Order: sequence, then structure tokens, then C-alpha cells
Amino acid sequence: MSDTDARKLHILGAIVEDYVATREPVGSKSLLERHELGVSAATVRNDMSLLEEEGLIHQPHTSAGRVPTDKGYRTFVDHVATVKPLSAPERRAIRALLEDAGDVEELLSRTVRLLAQTTQQVAMVQYPARRQARIRHVELVKVADSLLLVVLILESGRVDQRTVPVIAGMPAEYYAGLRDHLNRVVAGREVTDLDGPLADYLESLSLPERPAAAEVAEALAALAATRAEDRIMMAGTANIARSAQDFARDVEPLLDVLEEQLVLLRLFTEMHVSPGAVEVRIGSELRDRALQQTAVVGAGYGAGSHLAILGPRRMDYATGISTVQAIARYVSRYLE
Repeated sequence: MSDTDARKLHILGAIVEDYVATREPVGSKSLLERHELGVSAATVRNDMSLLEEEGLIHQPHTSAGRVPTDKGYRTFVDHVATVKPLSAPERRAIRALLEDAGDVEELLSRTVRLLAQTTQQVAMVQYPARRQARIRHVELVKVADSLLLVVLILESGRVDQRTVPVIAGMPAEYYAGLRDHLNRVVAGREVTDLDGPLADYLESLSLPERPAAAEVAEALAALAATRAEDRIMMAGTANIARSAQDFARDVEPLLDVLEEQLVLLRLFTEMHVSPGAVEVRIGSELRDRALQQTAVVGAGYGAGSHLAILGPRRMDYATGISTVQAIARYVSRYLE
């Protein structure tokens, strides 16, 4: 890299740092006042013009200073940002919070809250529910002649239920007995591991018994399937309010995306980062209109599982990257 290119990157880094800190466009005068650049004002102005020609910064208003573009942020993340390791007290605080979590769900809940508090961004943890979706008990309650309440209780304590119509109406005593048989078949199994055992159980029944049992088995399998999908745990949505001016009129669509989560699940699916590795996506790289003014810093913490922070493009990338990376490594270690 030439001296000129190195100097331009230094100036780009200073612009990004000042814009993150002040939310105000950055001019050459303020750069010289805040940073020891070691060059003249004319050189700074010339380098800022070159950065603008390269599409790394732009001037939002006439006579205003410059602000980074998506390309500028990307260049900063790839070539300028220095990721600082967490301090010893910070590492101890993370360990103290995470190491005594009772189960996976509690661990991830603590993780997402810690990420939100530490970075002051929206924190997200994507996880396959099958990690903690082991069945404890199934309950069947006949609530009407043709309606049956199917209740699925997981070892994590979560309870899901569904009222289903039953064509082959049987007396309540029948469903009490069927409940006992089903619990012997499915209790202790993962929600993703029911098809084979249920099929074997139905096959063992006499032909007259199968229709009623098959109705219940189908409803139970469908209910379990809702617990086998990838899910997102989230914290810090209120932090969006702190950065509302960064999103202009885009806050409402952004909140819709956070609430519905489908776009976020797609985003996590597209991430290909190994445990502890970090991926940063900025603005247009997120390929969704509602996310154009945001950036995401994500890391893997297990096979097919990720955690991330989402905030304005004008975020503190160095701190975000180091925090996400460190916490992902801790979580990965506790799940081994």
C-alpha cells in the first residue's frame, strides 16, 4: 500500500470515528482539530476529495462536511477498524453472567440481554429450537364431542397447545389411555424425532383403533413441528429509539421487520460464519429495503446458530465486532 493510500485510509477512519461520535458531517477543519494527522489542511482537503471521488464519503448538503457511504463503512471495517480485545474485568463479567445459566434457553436469554446492554444496539440470537425442545409430557383433554385439546410440554418448561377437530370421536376414557401410550412413545424424545416412533406405534394398533389414534398423532406431530423451526430471541429493541434520527422515515418498517422476524431468519440463514468468526453486513448488503439504514454484526456460536447486533450504519464497529466475537466464543464453549 502506498503512503497516499495509507493516509487516505487514516483520514477515512477519522471521519468514521467522528461521525459515529457526533452524528454530524465531518469537515477538514474539525479533523485537523481532533486528530493528529501530520499533514497540512490542503492535503486533508485533497484526500477528502479523492475519498469522495472513490465513493467512500459524500456531502449530504452544500457547504456541509462529509459522511461515510456504505462503501466507506465497508472499507473502514475491512481495512481500518482495530478490534480491541475485551478487558479482564469485561471477560470476568461475561463469565459470571453466563456460566451458571440453568439450561440452554436461559443461557441464550442472558446472552441476548448482555449483548444489548453492552453494545446499546438491538441484540439477536438465532437458534434451532430442537436444541432444547425435548418432550416431557403429552396431555389430551376432550373438550367437546368433536374437539380435543392436545398439550405438548417440553423439558424446558414451555407449553404449547392446540385444539383440533376429531372425526373419529371416542369417549374421554379412550383419550386418557391413548395419552398414556403416547407418553411412553414420545416422552424424552426431541421434537424432530417423532415421525418414526409415531408411525411404529400406529402400525402396532389394530385396524379399528388406528383412525382415532392417527388423528391425535397427526395433531401432535404438527404441534411438535412448530417447535423444531429456527427461532430468534431478541433484546434491546428500545435502543432503536436512541438512533431514530439515523433512520429518518424508515423506523416503522424496521420495527415491523424486527417484530415479524422472517427477514432476520433469512439473514441468519445466509450467514456462513464458523463459531467465533464475525461477519459484518452494511446497508445495501442486507438486501432488504427496511434494513437499508442499518448494519449487522454477526458471529457463529455453534453449528447453524448465530448471534448478532443490529443498529444504524453509524455504529461503533470496533466495539461491536469485539463484543459479538467474544460473547459468541463464550457461548460456544458453554455448549460444547
